[in-house]
Amino acid sequence: MPDFAPPPLTPRLTLAQYLERRGRCTPQEAVALVSSLLDALQAGHATGRVHGGLALDQVWVGAEPLGPLEVTGWATSAGAATPAQDAREAARMLAALVAGQASAGTVPDDALEEPLRALLARALDPSGGFASAADFHEALRAWEAAAAVPSTTRSATLDFLLRRMRHKSDFPALSDSVARIQRVANSESDSVSDLTHEILKDVALTHKLLRLVNSVHYARESRGSISTVSRAVSLVGFNAVRNMALSLVLLDHMQDKAHAGRMREEFLRAMMAGSIAAELCTSAQEAEEAFIGAMFQNLGRMLCEFYFPEEAQQIRALVEGARFAGGEQAAATQVLGLSLEELGTGVARVWSLPESLQRCMRTPLGSPPLRAPERGVERLRWAARAANEAASTLLHSPSELAETRLGQLAAQYARTLAMSVEAIGASTLRARQKLVALAEALDLRVEPDSAAARLLRLPPPPPEGALPGAEDMLASHELRAAPPAPLPAVLESRPDSPAAQALVAQVLAAGVQDITNAMVENFQLNDVLRMILETMYRALGVRRMVFCLRDARTDMLTGRFGLGEDSDSAVRALRISLKAQGDLFAAVCLRGADTLISDATEARMRSRLPDWYRQGIGAAAFLLLPLQIKGQPFALIYADHPQAGGIQVDDRALGLLRTLRNQAVMAFRQAG
Repeated sequence: MPDFAPPPLTPRLTLAQYLERRGRCTPQEAVALVSSLLDALQAGHATGRVHGGLALDQVWVGAEPLGPLEVTGWATSAGAATPAQDAREAARMLAALVAGQASAGTVPDDALEEPLRALLARALDPSGGFASAADFHEALRAWEAAAAVPSTTRSATLDFLLRRMRHKSDFPALSDSVARIQRVANSESDSVSDLTHEILKDVALTHKLLRLVNSVHYARESRGSISTVSRAVSLVGFNAVRNMALSLVLLDHMQDKAHAGRMREEFLRAMMAGSIAAELCTSAQEAEEAFIGAMFQNLGRMLCEFYFPEEAQQIRALVEGARFAGGEQAAATQVLGLSLEELGTGVARVWSLPESLQRCMRTPLGSPPLRAPERGVERLRWAARAANEAASTLLHSPSELAETRLGQLAAQYARTLAMSVEAIGASTLRARQKLVALAEALDLRVEPDSAAARLLRLPPPPPEGALPGAEDMLASHELRAAPPAPLPAVLESRPDSPAAQALVAQVLAAGVQDITNAMVENFQLNDVLRMILETMYRALGVRRMVFCLRDARTDMLTGRFGLGEDSDSAVRALRISLKAQGDLFAAVCLRGADTLISDATEARMRSRLPDWYRQGIGAAAFLLLPLQIKGQPFALIYADHPQAGGIQVDDRALGLLRTLRNQAVMAFRQAG
């Protein structure tokens, strides 16, 4: 049988010769050559032919190169060769062209930017590459469309859009909140305390986060109401609380009355995608990464909807119009000058989000691979893509079609995710149930006939008489935790408004119960102490709190950790010598007397304050709760307020504060 495309008599070079003369190609040149090669391979595959042994000396190009590319050496019979093998060999040629070496068979990291590097890594992967030349060609075309806008132009466009966003007062606040939470998440120091501290700075965020962790979603893990962020972290996990905080920050900063319905829709879509992605993963750590990656794949769209609503409407019109078939990303490029993905990842860089998250935010191109990718990040990216497609399917499909389309999507991704269609369906259903619970906890209401309502609509139960699966048969025997008690009111007060005493008592009482629950388990002393300080901090509406501990060598009580505004400086300043004569702090600790100084600015009281306090702290009001064992002081809980009379403590609150203080003493005793 003759070769599929014999070389003509005009001057030609093989790719091997071309590479030897030309050296390294630019990514655009290499992709153009390989795209022509894939065209030739695709034509052969369409007639049932597979090459099966593609090499650089079997691909012919013009010397420039000009004219059509041609392929020789086609197999006379397909044998064991497959279209996927041809696509992988084409990827090897792409690697060779951008590396400038015929022997290159791996991704040349220094020569490629992330999108093309990730695409090539997938194409070279024997276990998860492209199934055919057509699939590989489709992915390269998508890359070419995104790369068609010069990088300098895209950078200038991003800078222009960022300037527009910064003109809105909300964007700097949003950026600061995300960056602070993320910095804490990446910290190698005492990050649990730091994360708690960051969340507590925002009363509304604290309130919503505690409502979330007390929702049905976490009922089994909570063992009663959770009233402190510290307890939430210890029960639910650091990453889960971090993800909730980031999600709520996005929600809180993107509630605009002018298009609140659209923003709720986008937020719910992102939360649904994150929840599905997490359910598609087997390990807890992978699930947390998949959640945030899938959710942040929607960041560009959410930012565009919020900050550029007119442009967002134009993008939707292009996608929905019959005259435009380039997809949402291409439509955004036409309207904004860059894709929604580029907007999202550009802002992620400004926010200093981790490089791994930025990679996960980039949707993989082409059809889903027929084998699960071996690399962890690649699997997360595909899980995030599958989850986002499922979320979009639910958002845009009529109820009577949604379940069928989800089933088709599960079949499409089953091999990629190494899961059965049934397992993917079960994971999606669990995620939908959790989203309904989370929306209820956050009081996120949508119009009944809106697209967003479809995201909160669960499928009907199986018809009566249907044979139950193994899980359904066991459901009636499953031990379930009782619904958690309602979370007590969360104080909206801060230092400039005195707290209502009834609410003070409620928050303190909830904290006492929360800490009691923690102490009947295997607990860490520092966790309990943080919970105690956090409860007092939120209840009293103070500026800051510090826990001090006695140093046996120096017989001094020194600050160890704190909460609230500028607590670090108070931690450093609090150094109480128990031997000092006339020191009010030493006297209170030695007597074990709970003391509230409502006005430390009054002349007679000020004269009793030690110099280290007047010069290093100087608060207008402060509360001292000393801790003793066998009549000897060993610790002190300190709280202050910048205004005289700013700390209000009635008899009921004082009793609860003493209970919390005694819980701290008990925790020390139990810890040995």
